[in-house]
Amino acid sequence: EQPIFTTRAHVFQIDPNTKKNWMPASKQAVTVSYFYDVTRNSYRIISVDGAKVIINSTITPNMTFTKTSQKFGQWADSRANTVFGLGFSSEQQLTKFAEKFQEVKEAAKIAKDKTQEKIETSSDHSQASSVNGTDDEKASHTGPANTHLKSENDKLKIALTQSAANVKKWEIELQTLRESNARLTTALQESAASVEQWKRQFSICRDENDRLRNKIDELEEQCSEINREKEKNTQLKRRIEELEAELREKETELKDLRKQSEIIPQLMSECEYVSEKLEAAERDNQNLEDKVRSLKTDIEESKYRQRHLKVELKSFLEVLDGKIDDLHDFRRGLSKLGTDN
Repeated sequence: EQPIFTTRAHVFQIDPNTKKNWMPASKQAVTVSYFYDVTRNSYRIISVDGAKVIINSTITPNMTFTKTSQKFGQWADSRANTVFGLGFSSEQQLTKFAEKFQEVKEAAKIAKDKTQEKIETSSDHSQASSVNGTDDEKASHTGPANTHLKSENDKLKIALTQSAANVKKWEIELQTLRESNARLTTALQESAASVEQWKRQFSICRDENDRLRNKIDELEEQCSEINREKEKNTQLKRRIEELEAELREKETELKDLRKQSEIIPQLMSECEYVSEKLEAAERDNQNLEDKVRSLKTDIEESKYRQRHLKVELKSFLEVLDGKIDDLHDFRRGLSKLGTDN
């Protein structure tokens, strides 16, 4: 077998129980190759992950490769009773693999047709040989007896010669087969020993794989803890930055307060001066209030005197009016007396 196309992809197999979910057959991208068997005139897709064969699918003309997404394709293998899936790193790789699948599928169909034609041709040749042999026998019976005997004798000589040659050939082939059998037996024994060795190595690798898986799980858990610690550190950094910002604000406020504390004595002296002014103003205000009360008292007394004067003035005016009336009467009397005189 010779590889005719090679690529890399993640290998999956359909879950045999659900027939829906995909199960990864490889933990990482592995080599997937098309192989052509010259002796059998057949094509296969083969993929090996370490010492494990994960794909061994013989391509037949009735197989179909289906693209289910931009980077994923699948095909069903009835002989393996499963469905294989391949995940590629790019759409271009998937397209090349699909085109090669179609090409190999057509080649498998042509090879199958040629094999069928060879079978039919060999069958026709065997039937034709049988018919020709029957015709020769009929001709020999119809010919002279001597010719028949001579020809039979020649045939026997030829058969004897061929038989002797065949015996030697068979002896050589038998010896060859014995040697081949001995070599195969030795190879089988070596293969059995190799199988046992491979089994032991496989058991060791499987144990090592389990140990590595456990180690990976532990590392993943540690990575998760590290990520959580990183998140906590990030939060603490943000909190520290916030506290530093608050500290800077407090320092600024403290500086302002220190500046204000420097002017506090001046403010206190000014406050004492203002207090003295205020006390003096309060004393002045008290004096003014006393004066106002005194003025109010004077005003009340003045109002009282004004009312009293008004009453007296009114009485005086009434008396004056009486006097004026009397004077007018007196004048009228005088005028009357003058007129009489």
